[in-house]
Amino acid sequence: MIDATTLAAYVAIVLGFVFIPGPATLLTVARATSSGTRVGIATGAGVAAGDLVHTVMAVVGLSAIIATSAMLFSIIKYLGAAYLIYLGIRALFERPATDLAAGMRTIGVGAAFRQAILAEVLNPKTALFFLAFLPQFVKPGNGSAVVQLLVLGVLFVLIGLFSTVVFALAAGRLGNFLRRNPTILKWQGKVVGGIYCALGLRLALQDR
Repeated sequence: MIDATTLAAYVAIVLGFVFIPGPATLLTVARATSSGTRVGIATGAGVAAGDLVHTVMAVVGLSAIIATSAMLFSIIKYLGAAYLIYLGIRALFERPATDLAAGMRTIGVGAAFRQAILAEVLNPKTALFFLAFLPQFVKPGNGSAVVQLLVLGVLFVLIGLFSTVVFALAAGRLGNFLRRNPTILKWQGKVVGGIYCALGLRLALQDR
């Protein structure tokens, strides 16, 4: 079992990570602002599910393969970047809603959840982060390394989900206000699309 001191230090560091706005936060805020709080929360849940996949990958060693294979890293990186840019271009050219009722759900909860999972799973930087970060808190005297990695990974996912829900709630309320303005309603899709394209380009240009 992980000792209390290690666990407290880990939780404190992870809280610092997840509440500093990053790609997952921007995706969640963009969706919540444009499509409402429920869609924002679904996006955050999708990111959490993707992080859970990365936790399992770190435990079974697949992340190590990505870390040592430049070709595999590049393939996954460009797939993830292409997917984000695809979402961005689609949002940029999507016809804007003409009223509040139509603008409330530009994307469904299920679609937002699935898109967020894919975007997170196809980010090799996240895989490498889990591979490099989690083992630092694994101690031989605390029992099975596999169990410790799983516990640490699940804690990271839960704390990350909490942070994205907080951001989604705040952005969703802001979005309800913004959508009452016809001009903002017209341009919100382009803003969301720009965020997705920027994140995709950022991922494509990242080095290992």
